[in-house]
Amino acid sequence: MKRFILLLNLFTATFSFGQNKNITLDDLWKWGTFRIKSVPGFNGMKDGNHYTQIDIENGKQQINVYSLQTGKKIQTLFANTQQPAIHIDDYAFSNDESKIVIYTEGQNIYRRSVLYRVYIFDIKQGRLEPLSNEKVLHASISPDNQKVAYVQNNNLYCKFLATGDLISITQDGKRNEIINGNCDWVYEEEFEFTKAFEWSPNSNYIAYYRFDERQVPEYTMAIYDSLYPTQYTYKYPKAGEPNSIVTIKSFDLQNKQSKNLNIGSETNQYIPRIKWTKDPNKVCVYRMNRHQNKLELLLADVRNGLSETIYSEENRYYVEINDNLQFLSDGESFVFSSEKSGYNHLYRWNWSKKKLTPLTFGNFDIDAIVGIDEPNQQVYYTSTEKSPLQRALFCVSLNGKHKKLLTPQEGTHTIIPINGYHYFLDKYSRLNEPPTFSLHEMNGKLVRTLEDNQELKNRMKDYHLGKIQALQLRAKSEMLNGWMITPPNFDSTKKYPVLMFQYSGPGSQEVADRFPIRDYFWHQMLAQKGYIILCVDGTGTGFRGEEFKKKTYLTLGNLESDDQIAVAKNLRHLAFVDSSRIGIWGWSFGGFMSSTCILKGNDVFKMAIAVAPVTNWRYYDNIYTERYMRTPQENEKGYDDNAPEKMANGLKGKFLVIHGTADDNVHFQNEVMLVNALINANKQFEAEYYPNKAHGISGGNSRYHLYKRMTDFILQNL
Repeated sequence: MKRFILLLNLFTATFSFGQNKNITLDDLWKWGTFRIKSVPGFNGMKDGNHYTQIDIENGKQQINVYSLQTGKKIQTLFANTQQPAIHIDDYAFSNDESKIVIYTEGQNIYRRSVLYRVYIFDIKQGRLEPLSNEKVLHASISPDNQKVAYVQNNNLYCKFLATGDLISITQDGKRNEIINGNCDWVYEEEFEFTKAFEWSPNSNYIAYYRFDERQVPEYTMAIYDSLYPTQYTYKYPKAGEPNSIVTIKSFDLQNKQSKNLNIGSETNQYIPRIKWTKDPNKVCVYRMNRHQNKLELLLADVRNGLSETIYSEENRYYVEINDNLQFLSDGESFVFSSEKSGYNHLYRWNWSKKKLTPLTFGNFDIDAIVGIDEPNQQVYYTSTEKSPLQRALFCVSLNGKHKKLLTPQEGTHTIIPINGYHYFLDKYSRLNEPPTFSLHEMNGKLVRTLEDNQELKNRMKDYHLGKIQALQLRAKSEMLNGWMITPPNFDSTKKYPVLMFQYSGPGSQEVADRFPIRDYFWHQMLAQKGYIILCVDGTGTGFRGEEFKKKTYLTLGNLESDDQIAVAKNLRHLAFVDSSRIGIWGWSFGGFMSSTCILKGNDVFKMAIAVAPVTNWRYYDNIYTERYMRTPQENEKGYDDNAPEKMANGLKGKFLVIHGTADDNVHFQNEVMLVNALINANKQFEAEYYPNKAHGISGGNSRYHLYKRMTDFILQNL
C-alpha cells in the first residue's frame, strides 16, 4: 500500500433508493433514459429584467419572453405559424431586439462550421423573410440593426435589410484555394473559431480574414456513397507542412472598398484572433509565431491599415490562446489572462502608460472571464481557487482589490451573465448531482430555479448504480486526481477487474466535480457487470498550473503514459483488485494513450480499446502538434519514440482499434498505419471501422453499434 495511496475522499455518491434496474445500451443510445434537461434557447434581454427561450406549444417551437424575477411568460415573440413550421436550431437578436435571426436546417461542415438556412423575423411587423436562397455561414446582424453579413461559397456578403440590396464584399473565393470570412480547417479545429469576420461597433466596417490555402497539401478520403465512391478532398496541413497565408482586411461600407491591415511581412505565422476595441476605427489583431511561443497584439487602424504593437508576451513552452481578453472604454487598456506567473491569472494592461495591474494571484488557475461591469468597476470570472476540480464565480475590482466569492457551493458553476449585471444564470452540478439551472442576483442570492432535473434524479434512484468517489493517487512522484466507480454491492474482500479510462491531452480535465463525467452511465453499466472503473488525470492535464501542464512539452505521450502505467502497477497493491485483469480505453488523444499504454506497459494491461487514435503525431495537424512538439524536422526523436506505430512489436494483450473512415480530424490513416505495423510485427489484434463516420462516430445506429462492440470486447477479454 505504500506506493498507492487513496489520500483524499473528496466526495462520494451512493444511490440506494429502490435500486433494482440495470442499465442497458438501449437506455443509453435508443431511449434517452438518462437525458439531462437544460434551458433551451436561453437569452437574457437588453433590459436586464427579461429573458427568452424556446418552448414547444402544440407541437411547434416558439420563442417566448419571460420575467427573470417571476418566471411568468410575458409574450410570444415568434409564434412559428408558417406551414410547415420552422425547426429552430438557434436564434439571435439584433442589437435593438427588433429583429430575430433564425437559424434552421443546420448542416455541419466540420466541428464548428455549420451551414444554415437563415430567416430574418421583424418582430413589430410580424414578417419573416429568408436571408438567401441558399444555406449560408455566420449570418450576423450589424450593430445598427440595418445589415446582415454572411459567408457563401467562400465569399463574404452584406445585405441591406430595408432595401434587399446585396454587396459582394469579395469575389475571389474558391474551394481549396481562397476563403474569405470563414476559417480554414486547421484554424477552425485548433484555434476554436470559424466565423472569420467582425462588425465594427458603428457598423461602418467589417474586418475579415482571407485565407490563401493554395500551397497547403491536400488530404483525400473516400465517401462510400455510390458505385464509385466520392473522393472528398480538402486542405489539411500535417505537422511540418505549409499553412494558409493569412491576411486581415477591412471593408468600408461607405466607399465599398477593402484595405489590407498591416500584420507584417512574415507569412509563416498565425493570426489566432481579431477583436474590435471600443474605438470603431481600431481593431486588435493577434499575431503569433509558428512555434506559438510569442504572442503580439497589434492595434490596427481600419481607415489606413497602419498598426502598432500594444502588447507582447513570450513563453519558453507556448502561449495559450483563448477569449479571455476584453477592451475597456478608456481606449487604452484591456483585461486579459496570462500564465506569466506560472498560473493563469487576470491582469489589466494599459498600453499607453505601459502599466500592468495584476487582478488575481495565487496558486490556482483562472478559468474564464464571465464579464466586465465597467460602471461598477467589477470583473466577473470563474476560477479553480477553491479546488482544481471545481469552478466558482468570483468578482474583483478593476484595481485588483475587494475580491468576492459569489457561488460558495462546492461543485462546478458555469455562468451566463445577464445584460446590466443585475442577474446571472448558474448551471450548477456535482460529481453525483445532475445540473440545476438557477437565476441569481449578482451578489449570489438565489432568485429562482429554472430547471432542477428532478425527473432524472428520481429515475436514477430506480437503477442499481455503483458508488463514485473522487480520490488522489500517487504515480511515481506526483499526486494525481482521479475518480473511481465501484460495482453496486461492492465487497472489499473480493477481487474485481479494473477498466481505466482517460483522455490525458494537454490542458484537458476528465476528473472534475461536475455531472456527468464522460460516459458516466456506460461506465455505470460496466460497474453493474462487475468492473471497477478508474479515471486519472496525469501529467500534462490542466488546472494545476503551467509547469504541471507543460511538463510534456516535446515528448507527447511519454510522461502521460508513464503515469497511467504507474497507476495500473500500483493497483496491484489493493486487495480488492484482480491484478491480472486491468484494461484501459480512450478516444482521440485518449486512444493514442491507450494504444501507447498497452504497447509500452504490456506487462500491466490485459486489454485496451483505442477509438479514433493518433498513432504518430506526424499524421496530425500542425497547429496542435507543433504547439507541443515543434516540427518533425526539429524533434524527430520526440515524434517517433512515443508513437504507437513504432511500438507495435510490444503488443501482448488484447487490443481493439476503432476508427471512422471519414474522420476529417484524426485521419483513418492513423489506424491503417498502426494496423500495418501490427501485421508486420505478426501481432494479433481486432480492428473496427465505421464507414463514412467522422471523429465522433455518430449518426444512425453507429453509437449503439460502437458501444455494443466495446462492451462485448471488454466482457470477453477483461
